Parts: sequence; structure tokens; C-alpha cells
Amino acid sequence: MHLDLGLLIIRVALGCMLCAHGWNKIFGSGGLRGTAGWFEALGLRPGWLHARLAAGTEIGAGLLMTLGLLTGLAATGFVGLMLVAALTDHHGKGFFVFKGGWEYVALVALVAIGLAATGPGAWSLDHALSLTVSGRLWSLVAAVGGSFAALLLLVTSRRTPSTP
Repeated sequence: MHLDLGLLIIRVALGCMLCAHGWNKIFGSGGLRGTAGWFEALGLRPGWLHARLAAGTEIGAGLLMTLGLLTGLAATGFVGLMLVAALTDHHGKGFFVFKGGWEYVALVALVAIGLAATGPGAWSLDHALSLTVSGRLWSLVAAVGGSFAALLLLVTSRRTPSTP
């Protein structure tokens, strides 16, 4: 019971945090237009597409993680999102997040991989539906699959911002 409570707390904290990030990309002060401009400035083209992909993936993966549904697949989304963030917005800024570094995104990705390994616990939809989308193999799927997806996205979509 204690383990299930701990896993629930971690899942809800991690999942709701990512949902909030996605929600902010859509409904925050700049909305999708501002998010698209930010992605364009990071070299992700076209920005309007990446704004929608990022927001949708954040909300989707966040909801799945919060509910403990398809946990290994949700973790894969977390890893992909965090690796793209590390290699774009946080790149070259060192380790510490207070300097813009990659500390935060690495922790989020690793906690998601940990949840893919342990499973979401008994208080989850995976458990209620008798789904086995966690374990050693799923932690590997999350780490490798998320990394592959992130690198594929960057290879196909990242352009050096043009100088005037």
C-alpha cells in the first residue's frame, strides 16, 4: 500500500506538471502563436506544427501518466519531449536549471523511465485493466524509443535560425 501511494503521488505530480506545460503552450499569455514563434526561434520549423505537436504530446503523455494508463508509452513521450528540450532550449547553458541548464529536463525524463520500470502501482488504470505496459523492457522502450523519436524530430525539423 505504501509503495502504491508513493507511485500515485509521483505519477500525479509528474503527469499534472507536463499537462500544465502543454496547457500553457495553448492557453498561456502568447498562446499557440507565441509558442510557435518560440519554436521558430529555437530553429524548429515549422513552428506552428511543433507548437501543436509539443502541446498535444505534453497533454496526452501527462494525462496517461497521471491516470497510470499505458505507462511505458507515456514515459516514452516524456523522454522524447525532455530530450528535445535539452537539445534546444537548454543546450549550452550548463547543468543547473536556474541558469537555463538541462538539470530539470533530465530529472523529468529519468523519473518517467523509472515509472516505466516500476509500473504505475495498484492505483492505476493499467492495474485495473490488467495491462502490462511497464517493466524492464518498457523502461528500455521509453529510454531508447523516446530518444530515437526526439533525434528523428530534430534531424528532420531543426534549422539554423537565419541571420539578417
